Amino acid sequence: MVWYTKSMTDERIIELELKANDIRQSIIEMLEEAGSGHTAGPLGMSDMFAALYFEVMQHDPKNPDWDERDWLFLSNGHTVPVRYATMAHAGYFPVEELLTLRKFGTRLQGHPERHALPGIEHTSGPLGTGLGQASGVATGLRLDGKKNHVFCITGDGELDCGNIWESAMFAAHNGLSNLTAIVDRNNIQINGATENVMSLEDLSGKWESFGWHVIEIDGHNIQQFVDAVNQAKAIQNKPTCIIAHTIPGKGIKEIENEFQWHGKPPTAEEEKRFLKELRTMRGKIEATHSE
Repeated sequence: MVWYTKSMTDERIIELELKANDIRQSIIEMLEEAGSGHTAGPLGMSDMFAALYFEVMQHDPKNPDWDERDWLFLSNGHTVPVRYATMAHAGYFPVEELLTLRKFGTRLQGHPERHALPGIEHTSGPLGTGLGQASGVATGLRLDGKKNHVFCITGDGELDCGNIWESAMFAAHNGLSNLTAIVDRNNIQINGATENVMSLEDLSGKWESFGWHVIEIDGHNIQQFVDAVNQAKAIQNKPTCIIAHTIPGKGIKEIENEFQWHGKPPTAEEEKRFLKELRTMRGKIEATHSE
């Protein structure tokens, strides 16, 4: 079941789509400069990150440790270029700093590091750990009587990890309604299609059987994503899992759905080509806005 509202105007949705396009361009630029890193997943998650930072979450770039902020855990930490790019465009640090990704002494590590950059809530790298960390924070916030919401993003290939399901049991057993898991269901992982490596379906049924409220959406439809989060916040006595169907490499046709781009950065020549495609798409979005 997907619960829809008419909470945003068309103009606001277009603004967020433009933000997502900016984020995608920054991802390409920073990965090419770094010469290493992950491309497909970050591009596919850009629409959701634009919605999280510019519409959904309570947060303050000038005060990253604000007591009333929502918490965001990125369990699939290799996709962190999308988070860095979004945070830079949201005002956490200068956009120019994105070009230091993965370089010696940078604050922008190849995986998020809690003490390196204000606004990063946890250190991640080993897959499967984020949901347990998020569940612990959600439990602590509830014990303290606080109303902060906790989000945890996971990859679908990451669901092969058994500790994800331990955490899912814990969260459901404790009725953590202040916790929302977001599964980036892009159907690829480092060595192929998820259903060939380790079949995940019936994925919705799995989460429901663990005691979660489940919503399935198009992860590129910003209205659907915002509506799903609003529904998750309204659910009582159980956590919510949003299964967001996305296209890895979204926005660049020649790499969409290609698992080889899971951990491959663009070359300088590819950067020029990819940026041209993204800028053309931005022009189309702006044209829609001016109609």
